[in-house]
Amino acid sequence: MEKTNPTHLEILNKFESLFESKENYDVILQIGEEENSKEIYAHSLVLCCQSDYFRAAFSSNWAEKKDGKYFFKKPNISPYIFENILRYLYCGKIDLNIDNGLNILKLLIAIDELGLYTLYENIKNYLIDNQKEFLQNDPVEILKMVCNDEALNDIREIYLEMISFEPKILFNSVKFNDLPASLLEIILKVDILNLDEIEIWEYLIKWGLSQEPTFNQDVSNWNQENFNQFQGILSEFIPLIKFYEISSQDYINKVKPYEEILSKELRDDILKFYMVPGYKSILNTCTPRYPRYYIDSVLINQKHMALLASWIDRKEENSRYSSVIPYEFNLLYRSSRDGNKPMAFHKKCDDKGATIVVAKLLHSDQIIGGYNPLFWDSSSKHRSTYDSFIYLFENKFKFRSAKVGYSNGVDSVGGFPSNGPVFGGGNNCHLNCRENNTWYCNANNDKYPKIGIPGVFEVHDYEVFQVIKKQST
Repeated sequence: MEKTNPTHLEILNKFESLFESKENYDVILQIGEEENSKEIYAHSLVLCCQSDYFRAAFSSNWAEKKDGKYFFKKPNISPYIFENILRYLYCGKIDLNIDNGLNILKLLIAIDELGLYTLYENIKNYLIDNQKEFLQNDPVEILKMVCNDEALNDIREIYLEMISFEPKILFNSVKFNDLPASLLEIILKVDILNLDEIEIWEYLIKWGLSQEPTFNQDVSNWNQENFNQFQGILSEFIPLIKFYEISSQDYINKVKPYEEILSKELRDDILKFYMVPGYKSILNTCTPRYPRYYIDSVLINQKHMALLASWIDRKEENSRYSSVIPYEFNLLYRSSRDGNKPMAFHKKCDDKGATIVVAKLLHSDQIIGGYNPLFWDSSSKHRSTYDSFIYLFENKFKFRSAKVGYSNGVDSVGGFPSNGPVFGGGNNCHLNCRENNTWYCNANNDKYPKIGIPGVFEVHDYEVFQVIKKQST
């Protein structure tokens, strides 16, 4: 980005003064509606120079012109949001100190409508970078908005990924019962929802009971009419529950009290599934919601591991999630648990064969790391292989942001007693860990391609997993 020099700054300050004073304005904008409307003044020359939307509006019959002034109505944007955008059009300043994620989304929708595409991308990236903070504040209302506006398609994908990773952000929300049925259906169709199936069932029951205030919360007091009514509420969701993933004990205690809402055919089939050894159900056509694959990690989930496994195998289709992970990933080291000294890393990880390193940047959702197909040691030597790689998730909830770079086959990994994991050789390694969780990346080192890893950074935590190929059965 070009550095703003004093002359440019002086010009911007004068335009900001013009924005504040509205001197010689020739545009009168009626923004908002009813009690939330406001009359805002502007200059057509500034608006036309900065926005194709306004250039079109003033050159057609969108805006009425009378006595030398343009009159324009925009009832679907709030005055606060419009004035924020208007300041940007005058002097390039936008206020993002908004602690309400809904207002940021409304700002983004308005920016998209006004055709400010560069600003749109910047605000979108800001939302992605701060998604968890905003989503935690009001997940239900935010989901309603991102799922109902095409301008937020990219944001919707990221937020649904976030919820699949940490679903209790939504399910434990005080407004969970206000979630529209259409959105609940979208959530329950997610292949990887990080909850046990019985938990999903319990949340569904909670939501269903809230839809009819007259329901007695004690199901043992229900009559047939109550069950019929409840079945009508939940009928579209029943096929989305993986009943065969629920233990027999949980089924008896938590599903059976409501099983009259299930079809007789389904009830009979579930009973045979529990009672008859080796029974092959013809109704159980659902794949597991997420693979029964335990990852001892506080940084990533099985979806990340599936992608890392695809890179180990050099598969091209990296963006597609696979439920089959052909490796065991055994946690050897976690810096927050075992100490963030190189000595602790080597004690846990040396001579353990192939490993994958996973590190989360401090105050960020970025994940970086690398794969060593050989082994770590403290020999103060580099080793060469074409099969090692480094990688970056620009946002750990945004799988399409992932980038990978393979070694050129020279000095690929290094074992040094004064360092943790080292990728790349020469005077300045491409990626290496020093003490106290400080990492360095020399993008000019040619042992790996540049993939956007920062130059110097601290990590919140990092983990090292032993990678073992599963035996084929």
